[in-house]
Amino acid sequence: MKRAVRLFLAAVAVAGLLPVLPAQAAEPHVLVATLDGVINPITDNYVANAVDRAVSNHDTALIIALDTPGGLDTSMRHIIKKMLAAPMPVVIFVSPSGARAASAGLYITEAADIAAMAPGTNIGSAHPVSLSGSNPAPSPSASASGSTSTAPDIEMQKVENDAAAYVRALATLHHRNADWAEKAVRQSVNVPADEAVKLGVVDFESRDLDTLLSDLDGRQVSKGGRTYTLSTTRAAIDRYDMSAFDQLLETVADPSLVYLLFLLALIGIGFWVTHPGMFLPGVVGVIAGVLAALSLFNLPINIAGVLLILIAILLFVIDLKAVTHGVLTTGGIVAMTLGGLLLVNTSFLSEAVNLPLLLTTVLVIAGIFLFILRKIIDARHRPYAAGEEAMIGATGTVREPLDPSGLVFVNGALWQATASGGPVPAGTTVRVIGADGLHLRVEPLEQPLTTEGPQAASS
Repeated sequence: MKRAVRLFLAAVAVAGLLPVLPAQAAEPHVLVATLDGVINPITDNYVANAVDRAVSNHDTALIIALDTPGGLDTSMRHIIKKMLAAPMPVVIFVSPSGARAASAGLYITEAADIAAMAPGTNIGSAHPVSLSGSNPAPSPSASASGSTSTAPDIEMQKVENDAAAYVRALATLHHRNADWAEKAVRQSVNVPADEAVKLGVVDFESRDLDTLLSDLDGRQVSKGGRTYTLSTTRAAIDRYDMSAFDQLLETVADPSLVYLLFLLALIGIGFWVTHPGMFLPGVVGVIAGVLAALSLFNLPINIAGVLLILIAILLFVIDLKAVTHGVLTTGGIVAMTLGGLLLVNTSFLSEAVNLPLLLTTVLVIAGIFLFILRKIIDARHRPYAAGEEAMIGATGTVREPLDPSGLVFVNGALWQATASGGPVPAGTTVRVIGADGLHLRVEPLEQPLTTEGPQAASS
């Protein structure tokens, strides 16, 4: 009986503690990630890992501090899909002051369940760009009335319409200003934070992370058929930073840098193969090749661009071996230019290899090969001279008087020589006019004075 009473009291005590335990376990946590830089596969993977970590930790919300000039379309869409599928509210905070959400950043911001901006930030400028990173110029077309109008490129028009529809869908999904979002795509408009709030592009403006947590507290988010009420005022902040290795990959995953590393690897390794004793170019080339490989792995590379650059280098080298008077070098210049333009498949929300950098490197490399090619052509046009013929025309000094034979010093060596036209005293400068084996025939550059000459003149 006593044992039953004790068990009953213990059960009551445990039951009394149960309400306390969930309250302690339900302490809210917020995961904060930082997306700073170009949108690419590395940042795509980083955001995906941040969402997965927030889910596994049962965080109240995921806050992404955003500062980006734009990036790759494929990576942007992967990030947006991950954000929309996340089973918790995802907050985009364009921060700190001076940051921007441009191009792909606009789409990511509009995809957020809650979008906020810090003072001094801006958003917009999401017009599609061409492969070279600039808007294509419209082509003129004549109307029926005879006036000239501009007709946009059909392909770019399709791209623009797709981009505008996509951003409208994201803005409408979260009850934001879809008309302005479309205008940011079609006209590349851009607004600061305070105006973005007034236009309904973002939800509110917050000074910093602490202010943001206070502003988020109590807000409700409907997502995936559920309604989430945020409790963030006293939430614990967990930060998720990009790993050092990912930071290195992000640094080198720049189309222009990848292009330079790729060229440096080809030139360095090629020079080392042709000059085995020169180890430094080989080491530099291998390091550049490894970094280029890491970068190419994390960028949407167009294999045609890689092949064109390899073909260009091959054409340069072949032209040095079989001189075609610059025909192959010209083809190499064209191939390298096209290869640089096609190296990174940027789609329409990202920049390719910087065009001025591309043209500069092509001209420099082509100039070096043309200089070497010219020297080779000049050398081949010179008359063949070797052995005895190489001595013809050389000058030297008489070391032993030539009467008519003696010693002369020519090209750093003493030679037996015979003078033509009379004796030649020591110290006279002579020129080689012929060679018979190791015996030279020379003549003085200036006719030497004899002892009989002055006496005859005086008499």
